[in-house]
Amino acid sequence: MKNEVLIRSGAVAAASASDGRTRDRVAQLLLERGAATAAELGALLGLSPAAIRKHLDAMLAERLVETREVRHNGPRGRGRPAKAFVLTAAAKETFPHFYDGIATAALRWIAQHGGPGAVSQFAAAQVSALEERCRAAMCNAGDDPLARAEALAEALTAEGYAANATTIASGGQLCQHHCPVAHVAAEFPQLCDAETEVISRLVGTHVQRLATIAHGDGVCTTHIPSPTRVTAPTTVRTDT
Repeated sequence: MKNEVLIRSGAVAAASASDGRTRDRVAQLLLERGAATAAELGALLGLSPAAIRKHLDAMLAERLVETREVRHNGPRGRGRPAKAFVLTAAAKETFPHFYDGIATAALRWIAQHGGPGAVSQFAAAQVSALEERCRAAMCNAGDDPLARAEALAEALTAEGYAANATTIASGGQLCQHHCPVAHVAAEFPQLCDAETEVISRLVGTHVQRLATIAHGDGVCTTHIPSPTRVTAPTTVRTDT
């Protein structure tokens, strides 16, 4: 009895895996072709239109595909008009993107043709818009660097950096748990340098980067020293 249950479980798992692979192939074909009917997909995959429609119906329910009527130049035959299936925008987002590769290639080109400082100039220009948005979000943060770090953490979180600020014995610590350009910054640390300069300007004091995701650390960590208290000079009076 136990063996029968295991056999059935294995068969179900194998069928599910097979269904998943078929759906992946259907999605890949729709991505490559733009649109296709169930009959066209079946012919390409060596499956019956009925078998393909089973997968397409499931993808329709999950809003991964949508239908369009196929246009015919000649007279239409009998029966219902053929429907072509296309991927939705949500489905296309599940495919791998190659933006990191393109960005890295672009920066290599800039470094090769623009000279040593060109990448740094590009990085500074890229983070300038982020700096302005964060500055606007921090307009009520006051002048204390640690308070400004907390406000900056909220602003960076809204930008997708998943940031938080904490107080430590030597001052404060700003942590960013996500880096949108980590793969590119691994080769071009100028991106990290430009971001560090932005943090320094926004909190109003010198800061020090202790760790970065781009270099393999789990989080980008920036140390913010305690505000320096300036004491008035002591006046020494002498009696004559």
